[in-house]
Amino acid sequence: MAALFLRESDVVKLLPMAAAIEAVETVFRKQALTEVANISRGRARTDHAMLHIMGAAVKTLGVMCSKVYATSRKSANFVVLLFDGKTGQTLAVIEGDMLGRIRTGATAGVAAAHMARPDADTVGVFGSGKQARTQLEAMCAVRKITEAYVYSPKEDNRETFASEMSMLLDVPVRAVLRPELAAEDKDIVVTATDSADPVLLSEWVGEGTHLSIVGSNFVGKAEIDVELVRRCEPIVVDDKEQGRMEAGDLVKAVDAGVVRWSDVQELGSVVVGRYPGRHEAADVTLFKSVGAALEDLAVAKAVYDAALQQGLGERLPF
Repeated sequence: MAALFLRESDVVKLLPMAAAIEAVETVFRKQALTEVANISRGRARTDHAMLHIMGAAVKTLGVMCSKVYATSRKSANFVVLLFDGKTGQTLAVIEGDMLGRIRTGATAGVAAAHMARPDADTVGVFGSGKQARTQLEAMCAVRKITEAYVYSPKEDNRETFASEMSMLLDVPVRAVLRPELAAEDKDIVVTATDSADPVLLSEWVGEGTHLSIVGSNFVGKAEIDVELVRRCEPIVVDDKEQGRMEAGDLVKAVDAGVVRWSDVQELGSVVVGRYPGRHEAADVTLFKSVGAALEDLAVAKAVYDAALQQGLGERLPF
């Protein structure tokens, strides 16, 4: 059968956040059972653009995937390829921008479901872009959020985010003038920025907070300061091997001697209960995501299965 082509508009129709969270959690359970092979991101550059390639396979789901994307100062273009795990046949070619946004949010949602306090009901968000939106959506999917706050350096951006997300989630979202106001007294704090330097400082974060740090996947960037990492227990990543290469927030803390990689756990181990997501209510818990291909595989399969059921997509001539 010819491969299925799915556009961004198809992904939006086929992948609600709840379904994405379920699919991602399933794959992290399989990660803990060593059923996942994850290929960390590789990069190649020209003078003007960068190519990014990553992949994964899950034995018991019967699929493999590769995510390929190119970025420049002007654009970012994403494609996810889904293959049959037995025959190697190309099953789907999926436009991957919305897929990536949703999967990143869903992954953070899975982490929050296992790591945030059960009574967490306030969220602070640093950043007002595409990733920040799905982060807040995911937090509202796993906790009964009653209020959210957003800080972004540009007033227009944070005001627009607050207005649009309030309507989308039916939760009051308020723009704040200073960054510390998005962190102080908040149960969950999200950073989804493109900053190379810390935007969230330890002195703003209270006891019992869960941190979702997702903005950077470059080793030279860090959204949180080393002192905040020192306070966190547990510290969890989506994929440890990839984290060593890309999680600048943790690499800087390891280099400073405040944490060891042996202290860092993978999300799959938390999902299956092998390692607790939280020891005590007062713990400051940290989930650092770099975005792994096993997450892309999870949502790509969910989209493909839903497309077959609903008859969406276009057949390609190969």
